[in-house]
Amino acid sequence: MSMRILIVDDHPIVASGCRALLAGTPDVTILETADAESGEKAFVAERPDVCIVDINLPGVSGFELARRILARDGTARIIMFSMNDDPIFAARAIEAGAKGYVSKSGDPADLVEAIRKVGEGGVFLPPAIAQSVAFAGPGFAENRLAKLTAREIEILRLLGAGKSLTEIAWLVHSSYKTIANTSSGMRQKLGLRSSSELVRFAIESRLV
Repeated sequence: MSMRILIVDDHPIVASGCRALLAGTPDVTILETADAESGEKAFVAERPDVCIVDINLPGVSGFELARRILARDGTARIIMFSMNDDPIFAARAIEAGAKGYVSKSGDPADLVEAIRKVGEGGVFLPPAIAQSVAFAGPGFAENRLAKLTAREIEILRLLGAGKSLTEIAWLVHSSYKTIANTSSGMRQKLGLRSSSELVRFAIESRLV
């Protein structure tokens, strides 16, 4: 089965690790980019069968890239990849339209399995993550990040990275007013009084 895979990750070691994992698989072509902008361009130009997208990209995140890719092609097959084992990230990745989610600290075989399943049109969550998503009821409720959508997490991450509302609006292709409204909505949801508390929360949540 020939397959074209686009890897969007700014760590060369991850891309080379993916190459090594797939070295024994015949007819696999791997394309690599390191940020959302070049990832979106590569998707449009190359139309890969599967996209492996790191959530923590420089600039805008993998959530935003997934949104852009799916806006161009609703059938795109995306696997989200993250250092963060928090089940909320897996839940948000699936909500954002990803067909798979793999933790970078998990079993490398998970990624190969995810590519196989998603490439065939299926879905993939590693069993441990699937369990924690399914049974995370009370834990989810206590975790304040669970109150936020993938879009809000994206904006919170950019705030934590020191971006202004104007910069964020430009980065996520939105209006200043929308971003300002989202920011104040997040403060209400999280019970925070100021933008600086929002930034601190982003950093404490290891979003940055």
